[in-house]
Amino acid sequence: QVQLVESGGGLVQAGGSLRLSCAASGRSFSSYTMGWFRQAPGTDREFVAAITWRGFTYFGESVKGRFTISRDNAKSTVYLQMNSLKPEDTAVYFCAAVYLAVTAPMKRGEYNYWGQGTQVTVSS
Repeated sequence: QVQLVESGGGLVQAGGSLRLSCAASGRSFSSYTMGWFRQAPGTDREFVAAITWRGFTYFGESVKGRFTISRDNAKSTVYLQMNSLKPEDTAVYFCAAVYLAVTAPMKRGEYNYWGQGTQVTVSS
């Protein structure tokens, strides 16, 4: 069992930056593929980024070149660095985890552990 707690959300102006953190409890964090998804009101949950247990990274098209994902296995934490933020990045951001490798880390159905989410609001 893995519990995920996101932090770092808030209000930022367009063009600014935020770094989200997701702290995981439980054992073997280094063996988990970790993902970030986001959901704006009235929309489906959208893939943002993922990092596999081997360190391979994936990004959604809308955030490529602006967001980076990293992990610190010693701290059981995954980070989402968000730069050049736009108003359309406004959403609740969720951290997700799945044990070992998955065939499609950008698909929400691949993950079986989810955090409660953290709100990110980008003002224009």
